[in-house]
Amino acid sequence: MKTIWKSDALQRFLAFGALVMLIIFFSIASPRSSDGSSIFLGANNIEGILIMTAVNGILAVGVTFVIVTGGIDLSIGTVMTLSAVITAKLASDFGLPIPLAILGGILTGAIAGFINGTVISRMRVPPFVATLGMLYVAKGLSLIIAELAPIYFDRASGFSDIAIGVIVQIPGVIEIPNGVLIMFGAAIIGAFILTRTLLGRYTFALGSNEEAARISGVNTAKWKLLVYTLAGMFSGLAGVMIAARLNSAQPSLGQGYELDAIAAVVIGGTSLSGGEGSILGTVIGAFVISVLTTGLRILSVPQEWQLVVTGAILIGAVFLDMARRRSA
Repeated sequence: MKTIWKSDALQRFLAFGALVMLIIFFSIASPRSSDGSSIFLGANNIEGILIMTAVNGILAVGVTFVIVTGGIDLSIGTVMTLSAVITAKLASDFGLPIPLAILGGILTGAIAGFINGTVISRMRVPPFVATLGMLYVAKGLSLIIAELAPIYFDRASGFSDIAIGVIVQIPGVIEIPNGVLIMFGAAIIGAFILTRTLLGRYTFALGSNEEAARISGVNTAKWKLLVYTLAGMFSGLAGVMIAARLNSAQPSLGQGYELDAIAAVVIGGTSLSGGEGSILGTVIGAFVISVLTTGLRILSVPQEWQLVVTGAILIGAVFLDMARRRSA
């Protein structure tokens, strides 16, 4: 029993249990439709939860790598917005083909992540400060490039299908938006990198004991730079996804998304102290956030109380992680 308590799988199990309990609770507590079925379990609501999770899930997958190293990235939300703006500029204003516009958006995120990694690993600026600075830089650039106004994909017909189009469906039951498939694809890639590659191995090494890794001959600055660049790429992909979901780039949108992504990572069992974490747990955490938010909205809970509940769950997840580490 003690071994199970010390295992980092414990919080993943608890997160999954919490997800199941939330689904059961909201299914029972939500209002009923005209046929007597739960509104929460309605196909439209389930599809809404899936689409909401897609963007936050992709952001969370990227920041998982950063948190496993013991770092933090507060810029992922506004970098996502900047990537969305660049994608829209390339597709609408410059008339580039959609694949090139998407590549430009992802590359924008990668460049922002590279800058974060350079400032943190080479200039030795604390991650909190470096990424907070990038948060404001990306937010400002988004407003400047978009000229304070939304950019619509008028010249890129079909762009919204990337997120809300459907190629997989269960006839008569539910349609699975393409954005959800992309999120799961990103999660699979992220899980492979974290568990099966040299970058993943050194990501855990940095979080477990960076100094020991450095003494062992690991170029910690190089690998930390790659981690933040990878997180930026996922932010860029999330930017493409949110632009497709809204069929526009909203330059004032984005700040605050980083908090939901970080909450998903922590709820999913990744330790803020570094050295532990999984992509599976992160995806579960992202669904916990989406189900909780949607369920509280259906119950007409005021937004301020929604924030209180989410914050309390986050504090509980961190407390469990700290308690487990103290007992180890």
